[in-house]
Amino acid sequence: MPEVRAAAARCLQAVANGQSLSRELPRWEQKVKFEQRPLLRELCYGTLRFYPLLDAVVNQCIKKPMKDKDLDLHMLLCLGVYQLDYMRIADHACINTTVNAVRKLKKDWAKGLTNAVLRRFQRERDTLLANLSEAEACAHPEWLHQAIIEAWPEQAEAIIAANNSHPPLCLRNNATRQTRDAYLEQLTAAELAASPCAFAANGIRLAKPVDVSKLPGFEDGAASVQDESAQLCAELLQPQAGMRILDACAAPGGKSGHLLETTGGELSLTCLDIDDSRLLRVQDNLERLDFSAELIAGDAARPEQWWDNETFDQILLDAPCSASGVVRRNPDIKLHRLSTDIATLAATQLRLLKALWPTLKPGGRLLYATCSILPPENTGVVEAFLDEEPNAKHCPITADWGLEQPLGRQLLPQADGHDGFYYAVLEKAWTEN
Repeated sequence: MPEVRAAAARCLQAVANGQSLSRELPRWEQKVKFEQRPLLRELCYGTLRFYPLLDAVVNQCIKKPMKDKDLDLHMLLCLGVYQLDYMRIADHACINTTVNAVRKLKKDWAKGLTNAVLRRFQRERDTLLANLSEAEACAHPEWLHQAIIEAWPEQAEAIIAANNSHPPLCLRNNATRQTRDAYLEQLTAAELAASPCAFAANGIRLAKPVDVSKLPGFEDGAASVQDESAQLCAELLQPQAGMRILDACAAPGGKSGHLLETTGGELSLTCLDIDDSRLLRVQDNLERLDFSAELIAGDAARPEQWWDNETFDQILLDAPCSASGVVRRNPDIKLHRLSTDIATLAATQLRLLKALWPTLKPGGRLLYATCSILPPENTGVVEAFLDEEPNAKHCPITADWGLEQPLGRQLLPQADGHDGFYYAVLEKAWTEN
């Protein structure tokens, strides 16, 4: 199927040029046959997951760097090496289909080069891999590899292994419809092996990922796809019926739905997101669960543009971040994220905290969350905020999950478990007028 390899190479070319995989892959899936789409996804996700390693190997096998216009060919070579080293496809089939894909890219001149690179990897695999730097061998960009080692020296090896693994499919049982045990029985009846998550009260982990259309009652809201770590936010906030709550940066709406499930829909919930098109996904998710909320397109850093001056009982700020805790789900992070991004993101996170704090009522709680494992975005931001806000109080999280931090609690990604996530609970002190 050379056409699938060519489609994957062009998809990866777009990602390398700055597009997100989540945006590009659906477009390229439409260009191949339905039965070829799983292979296309595996080639794209797998090549990006190991791109720092694959790129370094390919660069050893060519005499000079390729021109920008041949980036699709470079990506084809990378995915060729990925097939040889990581996929259960016969070597001759990998090489033949990848060489033939060159013609689909309209670069017949490169068939000999492609064949030579892949056969050299066959012959000299151990030598080529031995020449890699430690970061390249771990399939991580140098800056991220170093940041992980500095922040988590004892856990670094496990984090890197988790980042390079296939993520599990985790579900959140809708407790307003049935108990978790009852839904597990439905999954068993549908011949879908699953087990309860260790920490999230309504979390379920499937033994093998499946299309959501195969999940019992999914279209009717019986369950939602959500990682176990993300499910902990509602358990930390423990919203009560009748509360007025803001879900800032709400899209795609998974946490919004969970907050509503926790109270049977008896919330005054405002879902805010800066991108109005992303609010459509929030709306779709809430409609599937048969819940409603106020949806507002606006910048969380500028409440004067959307806030009605009525304070909130609780605020969930799932802040934009490096996504360093969910690399396995978003492997294009390895191409797109730079070390210089972290300070910029931390400044944005602090700005959001400071802007939203006045909208929280005295005695109210704000849950600060990121899917990052890097301390400057987490404890660093919370510490800076507490230094500037005298009426903000840190509330320690006592839990049987994650690692206690000086401020907040950190979950690290687990190869067969939850994603990386950070939480900190802040309470607003009562002050005299």
